[in-house]
Amino acid sequence: MNKAFVLGAGLGERLRPLTHQLPKPLIPVFHKPLITYAFDHLLAAGVREFIVNTHHLPQEYDRAFPQGAYRGAPIRFRREMPVRLETAGGIANVADLLGRETFIVYNGDILTDLPLAPLMREHQERKNMVTLALRSQGPAQHISLSRDTGRITDIRGKLGTGSDGEFLFTGIYIVEPEFLDLLAPGKVESVIPIFLGMIQRGLPLGGVVIDEGHWRDLGSRGSYLEAHRMLKQLNSHFPDYAPVPDRKRGELSPDAEVSQSATLSGLNIVGSKSVVERGAVLEDCILWDGARVTGDAVLRRCIVRSGITASGAHEGEDL
Repeated sequence: MNKAFVLGAGLGERLRPLTHQLPKPLIPVFHKPLITYAFDHLLAAGVREFIVNTHHLPQEYDRAFPQGAYRGAPIRFRREMPVRLETAGGIANVADLLGRETFIVYNGDILTDLPLAPLMREHQERKNMVTLALRSQGPAQHISLSRDTGRITDIRGKLGTGSDGEFLFTGIYIVEPEFLDLLAPGKVESVIPIFLGMIQRGLPLGGVVIDEGHWRDLGSRGSYLEAHRMLKQLNSHFPDYAPVPDRKRGELSPDAEVSQSATLSGLNIVGSKSVVERGAVLEDCILWDGARVTGDAVLRRCIVRSGITASGAHEGEDL
């Protein structure tokens, strides 16, 4: 399986104002874009080419990947305009890039190290058209699965089975090219109605529960902040994030300017070319590249975006 379609066109509405500046998959997590954790995960599984759909602030992808590649793997971007096509529409829109070969779909706004080998094995052994990676715990358990057959039987109880679901859909799934024939090019559509139609027609829509590893959806500022704590504790599982540790003062980019007389407590992430002036107080804050904190600032659980100067007292704010 050489190709992955990584969804990058989301609006990130729950993360505003952070996503006024960057698409959600590009928000920095320990000094690197969130989407690159997906790329790392997929490269380790054998993927060698990425296809990414864009819509909101598409030019930022060009800035993040000016060579159109990541760790030697080419990235092919496909812009969705004037409207965002949702998941099924997004897949249909890149059908020519996917070709007629098996591919994997991966949400660009999740952070996970769950093993992909069981998903690949289940897909091959069951000869499914689509196989979803599921988890038994999580915030949205909408998928019903027959353990006997490995088939998805319902989603959110839409087919009248009486089950609202027991499993979380991780946003990762393997797809055979025949699935593309079920899609309508140019139509704004989620994959969920397509999946429901597959169940009704008896087409092989499978699922496998993978509870190993860690999984987090970075759709809210709370989950974004907590993701850094998870990585801090579990960096052996995500070896490529490469923070620069300072046990007393946080995780500082090598070219950040942080005054020795500034007070930093908790976990603080300070990005490239950021400045923290003398007398500033930071507690559990994230500073994107090029942020500045003045000497009179007292910030607690704040996120300071690139190019923003933060001063005064703030708690739990996005600046």
